[in-house]
Amino acid sequence: MQEKDIGKIIDSTVKDGGVLTLLYFDLHGNQKEGIQKLGVGFVQKILREPGVKYAQGEIDEPVEKDNMFSTSLEMKVLTEDLISLARLCATYSPFSIEILKPAEFLLDISQLHEILMFLGATTHDYKKYIMEKVATAEDRENYKRTLEQRVRMGEKLMKKGAE
Repeated sequence: MQEKDIGKIIDSTVKDGGVLTLLYFDLHGNQKEGIQKLGVGFVQKILREPGVKYAQGEIDEPVEKDNMFSTSLEMKVLTEDLISLARLCATYSPFSIEILKPAEFLLDISQLHEILMFLGATTHDYKKYIMEKVATAEDRENYKRTLEQRVRMGEKLMKKGAE
């Protein structure tokens, strides 16, 4: 694809609510060539994610320390909307993010609800995993009691709102 064509795609997508970002990832492995190939494969994987219109990455030269190689990957990513970017960040955990375009966002309430609900569901999934796989029996019991208290508080708030 020509750079001119990419520029048109970027401008058009951003105009329609898209986001152009730089995402930074760290890659580690015990073979220099292996992490370079991993970086290339990672860009291809991101390209297949829902809402991703374009992705291009640059991999720094791997550095060796204690028989391990480390490098960073700078990836320019164009998503069709902010929720697609939020999903990418939650799924792949970049260590840094820089939004290039647009300069500001105007979201309607439904878009904001979708983003916040996604973040809430993702956080819930992480908490559930930790409680099931890492926490002690006492921690799980305390968490269960906290959830029960939240349900009771929610019921009170609903009754209060209905009055």
